[in-house]
Amino acid sequence: MQTVKLDLKATPDTAIVWQDDNLYLLDQRVLPSREEFILLKTAEQTAKAITAMVVRGAPAIGITAAYGVVLAARQVLADNADNWKIAIQPLLHLLAEARPTAVNLGWAIRRMTALIDTMTDQHPVATLLAEARAIHAEDIQSCKTMGDFGASLITPGSGIITHCNAGALATGGYGTALGVIRSAFRDGKLKQVFADETRPWLQGARLTAWELLRDNIPTKLLADGAAASLLATGQVNWVVVGSDRIAANGDVANKIGTFHLALAAKYHGVKVMVAAPTSTIDMSLPAGANIPIEQREADELLGCGGSRTAAEGVEAWNPVFDVTPAALVDVIVTERGIIERPNAEKMQKHMAHLR
Repeated sequence: MQTVKLDLKATPDTAIVWQDDNLYLLDQRVLPSREEFILLKTAEQTAKAITAMVVRGAPAIGITAAYGVVLAARQVLADNADNWKIAIQPLLHLLAEARPTAVNLGWAIRRMTALIDTMTDQHPVATLLAEARAIHAEDIQSCKTMGDFGASLITPGSGIITHCNAGALATGGYGTALGVIRSAFRDGKLKQVFADETRPWLQGARLTAWELLRDNIPTKLLADGAAASLLATGQVNWVVVGSDRIAANGDVANKIGTFHLALAAKYHGVKVMVAAPTSTIDMSLPAGANIPIEQREADELLGCGGSRTAAEGVEAWNPVFDVTPAALVDVIVTERGIIERPNAEKMQKHMAHLR
């Protein structure tokens, strides 16, 4: 993968750029110290970028994978134009397996595959690119819509705490949880945002703070372990987070640490909002216990900033996500509306139009 420079001012709302027939991803591993894009020319490079967390956040991963399918089609057509639908299958599988928890990844691959199955054109790249761009544009619009839905529940003068990064960097643009925050700030309802640092990748410290400060939204950073004490002070009215997968009963998989934040919120009477597009809801899984939880390398937890911080010889348990039971969630907000006190019946009703 090649590092290149792009003008961020020309792409202020997205970390995913299709330009000059290539895919560019803002390298989120080096933010905020450097603003660099990675040039991707193949499906293999795209899958590697997803696994290596050049891009992260369920909607952004799905969009990236859709563009990866375009690159895959271009690859196989160069060598096997007559049987490209067969030749592309291993690359589709490679993309689909890049990260297991983010349901948007599989959703995007299935949508692109369904289009492939209907095509008779021997020159499909333009058609697939149009579909990938449609997925990208739809996600940006859905983020803005759910941001407005979520902001309608926020009262003036509110404090919000968020965990991880569910902003423009994690989506096609605008953000899910940060979309709610952006809309609330636009409407003059927001007093203060508190961002958990989010160990071990520090998405809150590196990415959420970076995004919000660029929009002049008042933001304070805190250690993950300080969240309960902050809630006890009464400065927070809402916990607002995104999600990587939501089960059919309303259980929510999100960045590790969300579960204990929701528990602390329940104790202190602070409401919990989950903002996510309907593509994140997986009605095939009855409950959160069925959601696959990605485990990553121990080294991510044993050090920070490239330096080891843990005692030599200690082992680590490093799940990337946890599952917050629906009973701890006050509302789920999608581009279709608001689900209050989610349960299986309400989730089924909300998703019925898509089934």
